[in-house]
Amino acid sequence: MARIAFILLCHKNPDAVVRQATQLTAAGDYVAIHFDGSAAQPDYRAIQDGLAENPNVVFAKRRIKCGWGEWSLVQATLNAVAAAEEAFPRATHFYMVSGDCMPIKSARFAHQMLDRNDVDYIESYDFFDSDWIKTGFREERLIYRHFFNERTQKRRFYAALGLQERLRITRDIPKDLQVMIGSQWWCLRRRTVEAILEFTKTRRDVMRFFRTTWIPDETFFQTLVRHLVPGREIENRTLTFLMFTDYGMPVTFYNDHYDLLLGQDGIFARKISAEAEGLRDRLGDLYAGEEMDFVISDEGRNLFRFLTGRGRIGRRFAPRFWENETTLGRSRELMIIACKKWHVAKRLVAAIRQHTNVPAVEYLFNEDATELPDLGGIESSLRKRGRHRRALMRMLFDHYDSDRLVICLDTSSLDLMRDFFTDRATVRLLEIECSFDDAYLVGHANRVGLAGEQTSNATLERLLPTIRHDMIYERDAIRDAEFANASRIKETASLDENAAAIARFLSTSPEVARKLAETPHLFVD
Repeated sequence: MARIAFILLCHKNPDAVVRQATQLTAAGDYVAIHFDGSAAQPDYRAIQDGLAENPNVVFAKRRIKCGWGEWSLVQATLNAVAAAEEAFPRATHFYMVSGDCMPIKSARFAHQMLDRNDVDYIESYDFFDSDWIKTGFREERLIYRHFFNERTQKRRFYAALGLQERLRITRDIPKDLQVMIGSQWWCLRRRTVEAILEFTKTRRDVMRFFRTTWIPDETFFQTLVRHLVPGREIENRTLTFLMFTDYGMPVTFYNDHYDLLLGQDGIFARKISAEAEGLRDRLGDLYAGEEMDFVISDEGRNLFRFLTGRGRIGRRFAPRFWENETTLGRSRELMIIACKKWHVAKRLVAAIRQHTNVPAVEYLFNEDATELPDLGGIESSLRKRGRHRRALMRMLFDHYDSDRLVICLDTSSLDLMRDFFTDRATVRLLEIECSFDDAYLVGHANRVGLAGEQTSNATLERLLPTIRHDMIYERDAIRDAEFANASRIKETASLDENAAAIARFLSTSPEVARKLAETPHLFVD
């Protein structure tokens, strides 16, 4: 059975550290603590006194004053790892956590998961070829020597960097290493930790190199694990669930996030508010308990992006358009069906194919699996279809040898509608207005990853009004655009009203339009 030695780096809240260590060791696991050397000595003594009777806790033999982006964070981690490796010979795994981390699964669940998979869990992407670094320094982190902290010694940091750049003083990366980068929250097997500790003693050249790199906690362990362990024994992910805002700051979790956290695909979560004592207590009890029946919905990141992306001026970003200089063709007629309930639009499209000779394509810009003819690769992904939208449409007109074509769009695709309505071709729109009860909205949230089977009723109650308002917003935005040649059918309208709208949209006879309006179970969910 797996037993975990948690490598706990912390710098404040001694009472919370004592409670966290007590909770983690209650299930038979271990904790090795490094308390920042710059923190108050009375706080450190309080932690030592509070855990003095706990045989499953050990302290790093040497405390380091840590600074963000510095080697000191790696050295503090190594000190705690060495202490844990020596003190806990029965530990099978070493898991890096901070004082802001808390478990979101039971110890029993975590132990069985680690027993099933004989791998190291660590993010490790190629430093130069991946896009893990979004902004800021890249190769400058490695090829220049960094002796000062960018946050506390900004002038010295940039002066030293500028001098090296002007004098072209660079250095080579150790030739046998492929530098990797990833999250600092890892879980490594004992033999991997032992190999790393031995490596630090024998490869002084590598240690000298990393000591003056910038933000080495994102590269040191990531590089060494890939260097020392076969790739088949590495799972390239972290077991710690965390999210970042669009300002690059970690998202903080509070007391009402308990149900959401349990549904995420991880063993721990970061970061838990220090004030969320109720959440910390519940998660601590969870870890010591026997629960094994966790439904992994993993909707957290999608849900966060959805909720934070709404209600902003301009709805976040102005749309971009491609190929404005091209046209579908003056003699052609593009007919767009806009509907949020895709199954409703698909039923109508099937009926159009049955009762008319107009070719019809379903949600080609919204659904990757839409069946399309071979068009030379331009149809192979949603990204390509969107980027080359007009070229794709011209090829579809040519493929079907028709000057008329029906397509379906989600009501959120307003930028596509606007783009097509600027074309020289004749463009028509048929909006299908459906009713949305709570059951449908819950299903929609599940389908798009905003909720899962484990999502609590309280979370859904807060989420559903936002989803409903979002759909109303999309409907109103389409109408505010005042597109020419726009018609609408409604779930609540009469058969005659819907038939008249379909006749205008397709320029077809009243008899055919009525057959289409009578499509069996058209609005049924």
